[in-house]
Amino acid sequence: MHQQFRNFLPRLVFAMQEMLSQGRRELMTASWIAICVLLFRYIGLLQSLELAALDQFFHLRPYEAPEESITIIAIDETSLHQAGSWPTSDENIAQVLSKFNSYKPRAIGLDIYREPVQPGHDKLVAPYKAMPNLIGMELLAHKIDSRLSTAPELKQHGQLGFNNVSYEDDGKVRSSLLYWHANDQVYESFAFRLALLYLNSEGITPKKSASNPEYLQLGKAVFPRFESNNGAYIGADARGYQIVSNFPKPRCQNSTSESYSYHQVSLEDILADKVPEDLIRDRIVLICSTAPSLQDFLFIPYSSPLMGMSEAKPIAGVQLQAYFIDELISAALQGRPLLKVCPDFLESLWIFIWSFIGAVITWRIKQLRKSIFIFILLGLVLNISVYIAFLAGWWIPIIPSELTFCSSAIAITFYITYIQEELKRSKEFLHQVINAIPDPIFVKNQQHQWIVLNDAYCKFSGYSYDVLMEKSDYDLFPQHEADIFLQQENLVFQTQQPQVHEEEFTDIHGKTHLIATKRSLHKDAAGNFFLVGVIRDNTQRKQIEEELKQIADDLFRSNYELKIQENYLRQLAYHDPLTGLSNRKFFTEQLYDCFKWSQSNNSMLALLFIDLDGFKSVNDSLGHEMGDHLLVIIAQRLSNALRVSDIISRLGGDEFTVILQAISDVQIPATVAEKLLSVITEPIILDGHVISVSASIGISIYPTNADNSETLIKQADTAMYKAKHLGKNRYEFSS
Repeated sequence: MHQQFRNFLPRLVFAMQEMLSQGRRELMTASWIAICVLLFRYIGLLQSLELAALDQFFHLRPYEAPEESITIIAIDETSLHQAGSWPTSDENIAQVLSKFNSYKPRAIGLDIYREPVQPGHDKLVAPYKAMPNLIGMELLAHKIDSRLSTAPELKQHGQLGFNNVSYEDDGKVRSSLLYWHANDQVYESFAFRLALLYLNSEGITPKKSASNPEYLQLGKAVFPRFESNNGAYIGADARGYQIVSNFPKPRCQNSTSESYSYHQVSLEDILADKVPEDLIRDRIVLICSTAPSLQDFLFIPYSSPLMGMSEAKPIAGVQLQAYFIDELISAALQGRPLLKVCPDFLESLWIFIWSFIGAVITWRIKQLRKSIFIFILLGLVLNISVYIAFLAGWWIPIIPSELTFCSSAIAITFYITYIQEELKRSKEFLHQVINAIPDPIFVKNQQHQWIVLNDAYCKFSGYSYDVLMEKSDYDLFPQHEADIFLQQENLVFQTQQPQVHEEEFTDIHGKTHLIATKRSLHKDAAGNFFLVGVIRDNTQRKQIEEELKQIADDLFRSNYELKIQENYLRQLAYHDPLTGLSNRKFFTEQLYDCFKWSQSNNSMLALLFIDLDGFKSVNDSLGHEMGDHLLVIIAQRLSNALRVSDIISRLGGDEFTVILQAISDVQIPATVAEKLLSVITEPIILDGHVISVSASIGISIYPTNADNSETLIKQADTAMYKAKHLGKNRYEFSS
């Protein structure tokens, strides 16, 4: 596993380096364009375009099921004409409110700024006091005295909601105010108060969000607070508690006009009892003016026509309040998505990604028709993906993404045109230069295509220039040769260092040449990289090298055989052919060397002279072949019982010697002798016969018994005979 990881890691690093190297141009172009577009965005140059695109998404969204909780009681031009004045009298308003008592709506919104209008004000005061679900409207201002409201009586009971809206630079309303702080007091908006009255019946009350205590939660929805730089906004007015409104798109209920998307009845019909009870019961009822003569109109995203093909159409102020209420209720009860924005980092990353995509597809494809097709396809993918995200409640920047996508593609297109012009000049120049060189030379681009070939290369390969320029290495050369060419070219492109490599080259006639190719990387004025290869034919030199190598191999083989013969002769000269132990000659030389070493190092040396007891009777009774087997077994036992540094030899017949070097005291040879006697006397089975032999061992020690090797041998031999005379199967020291 560790070995596989060590092999995988360099390949991974190599692949990443290759990817970064190849994509550096696209990355740089995409980065600069993305930075410029982001700069334009952050100084507000793209705000109007992004808001206009958002308006188009609102138009394109599918219709939603109509909200059955809202009914608008409209004071239209007909109602005004019958009333004879504006504001309409308190008596008319009192009659409408009295009728609502029997219909039992959940909440009533009086979307009218009014002072007492006679006749009938005393009749209106009673409904004001008796209807806690009635909410009037006020317009907040910096000066308390200059505020406008529906009625003083409603204000005393805290039954007012402010009607202030936040207008943007293009005059549209795209956000909804929920709370407002003024003079150390918290005010609730008109739409918010009516929505809360409706939701209270469902057991839903406002609370802090568990995920972010600064955000409001109603039922299933958490309302993210609008910030001044959210989405496309730059330095927008974010006072109070605002949300970016995700305006519903309900189908029209009773009008061909898109302005009337909620149930709407006239004040005249209410007074004449022509309105079905189910349009009032358990609903939010908004009493308001919709007469064009009163000029209570404003603009929202739906006001702008689709694709800007006609003039913008305003909506009545009550319609805006209905949108706000609808959004709050549907989000709390059904979890309808609210409009959210991504963090600045993710928006910037999204813009950069599309800048990089525009650069990459243009640079990698380079074919105009194919590039245009893929460009259009990806443009559709961008718009559709942003639109789908919008339907899910996410406002993702579309204009900066399209701008970077298109700009990167255009920039790379101009760059490709420039590169192609420079490439044409470079090819002409290179062709003139390399044709003057006698060696075969080729020039390739980063796609491993031939750009220029000199006449020497065409002659060397056997193919014509036109054929070569239309083919690749894999079309002309064997697979293994083309693989090597590709591998070496990639190495040069990646390292940007010259490389010399020996390889095979098969020409048109099937003749394989042994060549050395020097490959190097060069760059023209446009930044195009070219691989230049110079070929040297080494076929003849390689043949001579192979012949010399063969001769060297033959000499080496002869020397090896002589060495083996020498070792064999040495083995015969110094080793006993029967037991494999060293012979008398080797013993004599080794004893002399050990004696000299002991003299030089003032060390003790012991010699054990071993003669088998009873060996002759085995030879006589069982034959010489069995005797030889016995000697081989005894030799193995002696070798196994001794140290590696101890030297054991067979002098001939049944006589053996053991040289013990660098002994510390005289007891060591005695211990070794006892061990040897023990292993020798162990029974031996030969061809079904159990044979027991023993040994007599004589021991002599330097410097105790002798001062030269010859005397040491004689002393050991004498001690051995002494052991035999004393009863055999024993050892004796030289006296």
